[in-house]
Amino acid sequence: MDKSWKESIYLQREELAEMLREPMAQLAEACLQAWGSRESLNGVILNGYPEIPYCDFLYCVDHSGLQISDNFGPDGFNPDHFGRDRSQRPYMKEAMPSWGFLLSDAYISLRKRRPSLTALQAVRKDGKLMGFLGADFDLRHLPVTSGLYDEPGYWRQLKGDQAIRNTVFLQSRVESMLDKNFELVMPILEELFTDRGVFQCILHFSSSLLTIWTEDDPYRYRLLEQDALSDPDICLIFPSRPYPSNAEIPQSDIPRILSTMQSLRTSDPTFYLRTASINIFNGTISLTFSCDGSHYMSYVEFLMKGSSFWFGD
Repeated sequence: MDKSWKESIYLQREELAEMLREPMAQLAEACLQAWGSRESLNGVILNGYPEIPYCDFLYCVDHSGLQISDNFGPDGFNPDHFGRDRSQRPYMKEAMPSWGFLLSDAYISLRKRRPSLTALQAVRKDGKLMGFLGADFDLRHLPVTSGLYDEPGYWRQLKGDQAIRNTVFLQSRVESMLDKNFELVMPILEELFTDRGVFQCILHFSSSLLTIWTEDDPYRYRLLEQDALSDPDICLIFPSRPYPSNAEIPQSDIPRILSTMQSLRTSDPTFYLRTASINIFNGTISLTFSCDGSHYMSYVEFLMKGSSFWFGD
């Protein structure tokens, strides 16, 4: 089953917690023996720092959140943090699990303004909470182990600018050059997709503009304006490429998708398609209408929905 971004975050945090839990617990036991002495705590933190993987800073705070050691990091000790009140930091406000180890939610650090997280290990003596061992991590320095999530394929509808939605009945579609020439543009765009390596395209109907990405140069987009769109010679400058075998959208469905988009553009003078995009690898179609509402869905669902779904009977 494909993972959502939330599931990917959960798996990543589970692996990080598993990596940190044991060394943090062991170091907290050592800190307990030095509790109450700034100099002794600093010595324990210095010796234990290499055992906490990917850590940026180590320190100890008492049960109220007041720091009772110096910060120790890659550049050594920083005494400026001794006596710092951390009680209002996000990680100090989270509920500590009963087992005494917390991997905080990510937050923005105060000084460097970087996405960060903190691991806290409770320090207890005879069941009494003495304080916490804290370890700060810059998210840039943490390994990514869960794998990149997959974009879900189900239909999603997003509302846009309320100002546009409020005035939608005061507007009416004005025919663009792309509208007038779409019968010529469609076979050109079809060839770019099926034979010329284009894998993603955004159609800007009102401005008669296409933004395209190609397999040969996927990190840069190219703009095709009306004069290029209406000239079949444009196909000559893109090298011939076989249709990708790993594309989600079958080659045979490209003409149907383009034709359906044209229909959504012209079926209603008030509610009409403004922009649309196709990505053949994840099989996703996106649509933004004149009311500034956007829809994201799989190409299969897009082709199954007739005009009555969008505009009523």
